[in-house]
Amino acid sequence: MIRICSTEDVPKGTAISADVDGTQVALVHAEDGNFYAIYDECSHAAVPLSEGEVEGCTLECWLHGSRFDLRTGEPTGLPATEPVPVYSVEVRDGDIYLSVGDDGRPMPSNGVTR
Repeated sequence: MIRICSTEDVPKGTAISADVDGTQVALVHAEDGNFYAIYDECSHAAVPLSEGEVEGCTLECWLHGSRFDLRTGEPTGLPATEPVPVYSVEVRDGDIYLSVGDDGRPMPSNGVTR
C-alpha cells in the first residue's frame, strides 16, 4: 500500500487524478462516503474519468455519458461496454492508500487489466 493523498484533498462527490508509477488513477469520494480508485480512462473514448460527474457509486464519463460502477468497474450505461480496472483503497489516519504490487504499480481488484 502506498499513500496517495489526504482525504481532505478529495471532497465528497468529487474525483481527482493521481499518477501511480505511470498509471493514471481516479480517486473518488462517492456519495456513500467511501473512497474508491478506478482507472482514469474511459474504456470507450479514452478520456479521463476523473473529469466526470460522481453520482451515487458511479462515475460518469463527461464525453459520451458512459457510467462506471466504482465498486466493480463495470459500465452501467452505454456507449461503454468494457469494464475498467478498479483498485483497493484503504483510509488510515486521514490519508488514502492504494494497493500496489511488488513493481509499485496499482493492482486491479476486479481482475481487469488495461
